[in-house]
Amino acid sequence: MVSVTAMTLTGCARPAGPAAPPGREARDQARSAESAGEAGEAPYRRWGLTAPLAAAPTPSAASLAGSPARPAGPALPPVVDRIPTRDKVVFLTYDDGAERDPRFVDMVRELRLPVSMFLTDSVAGPGYAHFARLRSVGAGLHNHTLDHAALRGLPYAGQRAEICGQQNKLKSRFGLRPRLFRPPYGTYDTTTLRAAADCGITAVVLWRASMGPTDLTYTHGSHRLRPGDIVAVDPDETRGPTLRDRTARLLRQIQRQGLTVGRLEDYL
Repeated sequence: MVSVTAMTLTGCARPAGPAAPPGREARDQARSAESAGEAGEAPYRRWGLTAPLAAAPTPSAASLAGSPARPAGPALPPVVDRIPTRDKVVFLTYDDGAERDPRFVDMVRELRLPVSMFLTDSVAGPGYAHFARLRSVGAGLHNHTLDHAALRGLPYAGQRAEICGQQNKLKSRFGLRPRLFRPPYGTYDTTTLRAAADCGITAVVLWRASMGPTDLTYTHGSHRLRPGDIVAVDPDETRGPTLRDRTARLLRQIQRQGLTVGRLEDYL
């Protein structure tokens, strides 16, 4: 993954969901029974945490240390990998939509975890009902292109088709046109920003740290999270820990560093 700083130019109504497929109702009932059996256990312990996740403060003008990002050019959306804020929060983001674990939905709901999902149609499309459930428990849904093409260097028409095409897909499925966009692989050029702006995007979101199967890696040489950092939880490409296991491991690190999780959409 490639990242840039936020200051540098390099890098509705919800429609009713589809009918439940055969067998899903039984699975949902089984999960409900499992949750009921665990009712006496604190949710944070159920998800591998040793303490409750601190509630994020309500963002205000006073909590921001400056503009979230400087525009990359006239009428172009800013590129951000962190939010300058005095709040002790970081932001959790997830790409593509390949992993569709129903228990992750339970985790988001029970921990009231604000997460932002950047969806690629060719990956997430067959399972959009899963993301409707995530949205119903508070997750934000955003644009990660139609086909996960590396955009930098492509002509304007091709980049616009990838970005606007996914805007149209998400509008059709969820009744929303996202404001936030993440380019595949974190690579982009000025043409990407022009196309994004023309598709209604108001910010291009990168990351300062990424959570792999076992640990965090940092894009700027730091060895700890800082307030305002945007974190990408990597897709599982190695059949390693589940999405919820990686998220729980990340949450423990966030807690150890005296931080909590904020809602990215509240700050951008």
